[in-house]
Amino acid sequence: MAAKLRKGDKVVVLSGKDKGQTGTIESLSPKAGKAVVGGVNMAIRHTRQSQTSQGGRLPVAKPIDLSNLALVDANGKATRVGFRMEGDKKVRFAKTTGDVIDA
Repeated sequence: MAAKLRKGDKVVVLSGKDKGQTGTIESLSPKAGKAVVGGVNMAIRHTRQSQTSQGGRLPVAKPIDLSNLALVDANGKATRVGFRMEGDKKVRFAKTTGDVIDA
């Protein structure tokens, strides 16, 4: 199945403790069905001091399931993603507005 969400997409969280928060996808793991979204699903990690970093309690974004994410359309609301052929190219588009996401 084609990937509906990609790295760099602006998404909104649909459920869970961070419901309603928005951010951009920093990394994606399609096999696990998870994505890391900046500023969402934050956890505190204790790290040891090294020569390059100070160490201490650092906030880290943890992966969130793709089913809990939706793409943000031009109006700033959550939308589903569809695919259509434009010429000989398959493109993603927002179902609510019909706008092409990636040209």
